Amino acid sequence: VAARAAARRMATSLGEEPGGLVGYAMRGDAKRSTRTRVLVVTDGVLLAMCRADPSLAEAAAVIFDEFHERGVDSDVALALCREAQRVFRPELRLVVMSATLLGDGAVAAGAAVIASAGRAFPVDVSYAPRGAPRLAALLSRRGALEEAVVEATTKALRDAPERGDVLVFLPGAREIRSVAAALRDRGGDVDICTLYGAMPSEAQDAVVFGTSTRRRVIVASPIAEASLTLAGVTAVVDSGLQRVATIDEDTGLRRLTTRAISKASAAQRAGRAGRVAPG
Repeated sequence: VAARAAARRMATSLGEEPGGLVGYAMRGDAKRSTRTRVLVVTDGVLLAMCRADPSLAEAAAVIFDEFHERGVDSDVALALCREAQRVFRPELRLVVMSATLLGDGAVAAGAAVIASAGRAFPVDVSYAPRGAPRLAALLSRRGALEEAVVEATTKALRDAPERGDVLVFLPGAREIRSVAAALRDRGGDVDICTLYGAMPSEAQDAVVFGTSTRRRVIVASPIAEASLTLAGVTAVVDSGLQRVATIDEDTGLRRLTTRAISKASAAQRAGRAGRVAPG
């Protein structure tokens, strides 16, 4: 979703559609041509490019955006690009970007640090009231997390009835579908939308680039955390959770585990509420 959205944003600024000067590539979907000079790719595609050509001969620069999200693929890709720079291409330029990446961290060691102040509106942050169930308790009872998020979303709509859209963060598709269904059952003059990775690309684009005459509640996975700008969002409801792939020490198999997000991710999610107006 983020790759397509970034490509479309850049192409639109040039008066084009993706596939011209700006293209994108991901597993199962790509739009590029002989004119393409900026190619937006996923971590997996970049790793495949590094395997096919360790020198990355066709690239003048590689930009790693939202690097604070830190995954195995992105870390390995950066290591391979550094190796290409050291062994084959000292002229290859590498840029690591994030709104929350610490400038004095290991990633920035020996690199020039450039700060670019972006426009951000103030965001008021409130938390679940004292005495509310902790995350562990919400996860231990089936449906408890969804109930808490539905109540928080209803409160966000009620507290600011004339303001923009509400973006709701949940760890995965099951919780997203459950919360969206519960919100639809409550009715009201709002459109309930969902956004997660397993949705068809056309449905994803309809949420990211679509417009509505009514207020929207967008129930989303962490894909909406950093790389997407959803126009009109002025309120965020954050479950504080994400689903990550881990290795089961007993079986050696990969499994998905629900965990609390980092402070950097929490800051990124809250910042979604202050992109177009105070939130």
